[in-house]
Amino acid sequence: MDDEVVRGWRAAEREPGTVLLDGFHPLKHALRFGGDVRRVLTADRAALLALAAELAEDVAPALDALAVEVPEPALRTLAPRLHPTGVIALAVRPSAEANRAALGRLPRRAPVVLLENPRNLGNVGAVIRLAAGFGATGVVTTGDLDPWHPTVVRGSAGLHFATAVERLTLPELPAGPLYVLDPEGADIRTLPFPDDALLAFGTERHGVSAELRARADHLVAVPMQPGVSSFNLATSVAMGLFHWMSEKR
Repeated sequence: MDDEVVRGWRAAEREPGTVLLDGFHPLKHALRFGGDVRRVLTADRAALLALAAELAEDVAPALDALAVEVPEPALRTLAPRLHPTGVIALAVRPSAEANRAALGRLPRRAPVVLLENPRNLGNVGAVIRLAAGFGATGVVTTGDLDPWHPTVVRGSAGLHFATAVERLTLPELPAGPLYVLDPEGADIRTLPFPDDALLAFGTERHGVSAELRARADHLVAVPMQPGVSSFNLATSVAMGLFHWMSEKR
């Protein structure tokens, strides 16, 4: 039986669009926000259901229906660095068409966060977690990094399923006024962000590209003490989204 479960998992994880959920919290959020969760394996089913009853009663019935217990050694053949909560799952990411539709729908009630050519997987996960928490319409990345990489999903605690996350090219960006974070821009405290804004952030080392800067409707700067090179990417996004939210009182 265990061998059959492992073979089934390995076949499922090769299917297009499959996303690994590593640990209880990504699984909880995927279920809570309507993710298509296909398989759940745990080393201790009773402990998993008790954890759900304690922390997330809303997803407990779904977990009860999905969770399959396998011995820990078998589980570690699928996830060698098993999360302390002892659970892994496979879900299917929303289609690119669905994400593009959500990002492009007008009028928008919240901004879209644009990360131009991000390099750090953990930073992207943290930004997606922030975007979900602030209620942003979604997160768009450009460049080679896959925003649905397992490390990014781990960093977001599975909150990819609470907002639209997609990789696009600059010509494909959703409509809306483009506010680019740039050290030479206007002080952020003087410029409110509209709900349909695209809030664009470059890399910590190089900032935004000349191409994106030229497309900007507004350049915006976050005040910073002299001699400090930059804020962390996720910190900058948090400040931008908080600034937008603070105008909605």
